[in-house]
Amino acid sequence: MTVTIDQIRTTLRDRLAHVNGRIAAAATRSGRRPDDVTLIAVSKTAAVEVAAIAFDLGVRDFGESRPQELWKKHTALPAARWHLIGHLQRNKIDKTIPLVSLVHSADSERVLAALSEFGVKRASPVAVLLEVNCSREASKGGFPPESVGQVADAVMSLPGLRLEGLMTMAAYGDDPQTARPTFAELRELRDGLRTRTGLPLPQLSMGMSNDYEIAVEEGATLVRVGSTLFEGLGP
Repeated sequence: MTVTIDQIRTTLRDRLAHVNGRIAAAATRSGRRPDDVTLIAVSKTAAVEVAAIAFDLGVRDFGESRPQELWKKHTALPAARWHLIGHLQRNKIDKTIPLVSLVHSADSERVLAALSEFGVKRASPVAVLLEVNCSREASKGGFPPESVGQVADAVMSLPGLRLEGLMTMAAYGDDPQTARPTFAELRELRDGLRTRTGLPLPQLSMGMSNDYEIAVEEGATLVRVGSTLFEGLGP
């Protein structure tokens, strides 16, 4: 059965209200304001037309894992704020970085150095988060938690970067509570880096569709929600 545009709009409106309500409740439980948390709609499984409906419904921040998909959707929705949440190859930096407001997935010193070179070239620093493998899964990228202090020291010497905070992904589990230690560790790492670097490091990008409420309770400022919003609404 074909889903109509009106049905997509209604479903997406309801899902957004549900997710935003849960984010607000989790923020309140942790003594924070709902406005302290930004919902990033991860649109990698959504057609451009569906992402455009989300924008019409008030979503302003979108995340993409693949640069090529980000390029395509940015062309359709240039007024949105685009976040790169997946691995970035150095040969795609020149085309991708001008389109994004924040790189969540700075996952190696080579990528950081290349991003810095681009920031110097355009005379405007690139805003980045260090991706940290707090779950310590071999299948995930990112810096080991034990190396984050040294990496942050290196970033401080790179003139083309602006370090905004940290990002992680928890191991998937049926019980969202199992993600809590991962998120707590990222927050503690960030707090230590604030002291070490003197930077405000305002952003913690953590939490996805299955565990974003736990992430908010543990201090997330950016939650990356995709399937909960877009599943079943198009290719």
